[in-house]
Amino acid sequence: MGALTADWMPSFEAVDRAWFLPDIMWAHDMATRCNEVVDRSADPEGWLLVADSDVPVVTQWDDGRHEGLEPGRVPTSSASMPSVVFRMLRDLDVADGQRVLEVGTGTGYNAALLAHRLGDENVTSIEVDPEVTARAREMLQRAGRRPRVICGDGLQGWREGAPYDRVIATVGLRSIPAAWLEQTRPGGIILAPWGTDFTNRDALARLVVAEDGSASGRFTGSVEFMKLRSQRVVWPQFEEYLPAGFPGDATVAETCLSPLSMVPDVSFTAAPFVVGLAVPGCVHTVQRSDTEALVWFISLTDRSWAAVRWPADGDRGEVYQSGARRLWDEVEAAWRWWDGAGQPGVDRFGLTVRVDGAHEVWLGEPEQRVPSAG
Repeated sequence: MGALTADWMPSFEAVDRAWFLPDIMWAHDMATRCNEVVDRSADPEGWLLVADSDVPVVTQWDDGRHEGLEPGRVPTSSASMPSVVFRMLRDLDVADGQRVLEVGTGTGYNAALLAHRLGDENVTSIEVDPEVTARAREMLQRAGRRPRVICGDGLQGWREGAPYDRVIATVGLRSIPAAWLEQTRPGGIILAPWGTDFTNRDALARLVVAEDGSASGRFTGSVEFMKLRSQRVVWPQFEEYLPAGFPGDATVAETCLSPLSMVPDVSFTAAPFVVGLAVPGCVHTVQRSDTEALVWFISLTDRSWAAVRWPADGDRGEVYQSGARRLWDEVEAAWRWWDGAGQPGVDRFGLTVRVDGAHEVWLGEPEQRVPSAG
């Protein structure tokens, strides 16, 4: 896949991912979105096969409250696909002697790779979960690596080790914290999965910190990470939007634009990313049957909602909208802007984080801002 570059080969050969994985873990199938338990004691060969495969592995559910072998409700810690790990290390573009802050220690595998490449003394890793932190420290020591591992809130960075030449996040973010910009040298790089509440997917932002403390750069591609705990979306309750049931007081219209083109699990284009940018404070969900799909768009800022009923064998759908925001109109306008721009991929977009904390997403150049309904 071209993810592993020659400068990282010695670290890849010296640090085994399997050292950092727990005896019980869940292999995640990217195609089906299902998670299958793998128990080392029951199936050592199968466990090792997963450990050595290019698959993501869930290592914790429900912030550690989960018990048993069945998957929990929400995955909250994991080991990323090795190809994603090395793609991010490639994009981080480190050089000997540089100091790195990693946010999201997880299993410790990524910290071990960084420590092997740069030296233990140049790597600081911070993890919010005490149990995950303790296990990562233990696994790192067993592997002969001793980077600084801190249990704390990664949003605050780690001022005692600043300034850093590089900051890398292995959790998904919805805003880049000011502390990271302040703790990174001018010319340094912040590499972080970033996105909106509309989709669980992230885009990998590679930001260069400027002399004035701002940071700007392009997205290098799509990824999907577990979200920073304090930035997880709180899913709204349907009954608060539809107390009298569907369709309530909604207006009804028709559309020839399929709502499924906005759904990440169906559309592998940048359309869901752009909709999230242009329609802020909006989440979506899909209800499917053999005959149709009902795609919901729900506002997080008020009680507005929209739903599009799309038949499995049709080319037109029914649009229901309610509330002050005309959410489907906003979504449709975002799609048509993206289509009119030539349907650019995620890597054509970029992000600027200003000193005042404002986030600006642009297409091609910082002057060409993505239009937003917010």
